[in-house]
Amino acid sequence: MNTNEFFDEASRLNIRLTLPADLSAPAHSLSNEALFQLPLLAMTILAITKGNAKPLLQEIGQLVGECLERTVAGFKGSSQDIGWSGNLRIRTIKALTFLEATRQISVDAQTRRISATELGKKVYRSAVEGESPLAVSMKTIELSYQYIRDEARIRGNVN
Repeated sequence: MNTNEFFDEASRLNIRLTLPADLSAPAHSLSNEALFQLPLLAMTILAITKGNAKPLLQEIGQLVGECLERTVAGFKGSSQDIGWSGNLRIRTIKALTFLEATRQISVDAQTRRISATELGKKVYRSAVEGESPLAVSMKTIELSYQYIRDEARIRGNVN
């Protein structure tokens, strides 16, 4: 079936495609209002700490900011540099404290590296199942973190 046949058949069957009125933001993106919410920050920390590259405790605020800056539509290409936001860093510490209190992450006393526990990994896996806006955003944050680590490795700044 070619394009003309497709549209002729759709007209004959009276098939209509209803689109939402506002198409300005992609359906898979999180709004900027969600940016400083503790659950989103906690999920971002889990995304960063669940893999093999464990971030240092003192780096987590900057890394969360960089990952969100690369992921959230309103901050892509922005000059705001939210990685340096005091508000974001305070809320990241609160999210980190929550995750540690609920035993979803652990901080190595010697190396000061943060790791997701098995419970944290399980929570994260359940959140990224499917194609919800949160799942898509978390998968994008994972990629952002990998790119940040790769860029640091290329610059020779890996700890």
